[in-house]
Amino acid sequence: MTTALYDRIGVGYAALRRPDPRIAARINAALGRCESVLNVGAGAGSYEPASGRLIAVEPSAEMIRQRPLGAAPVVQASASQLPFRDQSFDAALAVLTIHHWPNREQGLAEMRRVARELVVILTWDPEHSGFWLIQHYFPEILELDRPVFPSLREIETAIGPAVSSVVPVPADCIDGFLGAYWRRPAHYLDERVRAAISVFSKLDSAAGLSRLRRDLEGGTWLANNGALHELQELDVGYRLVVAQCAPAPRGTHE
Repeated sequence: MTTALYDRIGVGYAALRRPDPRIAARINAALGRCESVLNVGAGAGSYEPASGRLIAVEPSAEMIRQRPLGAAPVVQASASQLPFRDQSFDAALAVLTIHHWPNREQGLAEMRRVARELVVILTWDPEHSGFWLIQHYFPEILELDRPVFPSLREIETAIGPAVSSVVPVPADCIDGFLGAYWRRPAHYLDERVRAAISVFSKLDSAAGLSRLRRDLEGGTWLANNGALHELQELDVGYRLVVAQCAPAPRGTHE
């Protein structure tokens, strides 16, 4: 299902889903000195460290097609069955992808299996209340996202004890995920922007967009949210989860 979704909606994805350097710095710092990294659910290659040995895993042919020249080698495969031996990499990385996996428990276990030292995950915490876009215009997004995003407790159950930290979103974030435009509300009216945010493919957005357009034109949005213009970053629920790996039981994958 995920493969079919991104083969359909992923056209042009790379143009709007570019890695933000401040978020990239957090991920690179978490990876530390790991020399070999497996990027699971890699998409078009955002946030892949430039140094060391990296291999990407991505199920969608459309997303693989958008990987830039010179990007790391990519294997077309599912997170649920990684075609690598146990502890083949220093670290396993997953960036805003777990909620798309058809079997996230198995995928997390697979990340844990192939990693020698670290599992690093950027995700959204489903216990977070969201921000104004969700709270006032698209409350159905919480109904759609909370069941598919694993809780931090679920992630720890799968990968072992982990440290979770807030990843605030910069006001001028260049990566076009759902929370990226918290201080630039008019961007959500752009069909191209919404096309690069997967949850919009799952809902009828017409009514919410009409309300947002009306509130922007009439000044209601600014009256309710003007204080956001004083902020340079905001916690809208994104979390970086880092687990140190103890030796895992040996499997049979090769």
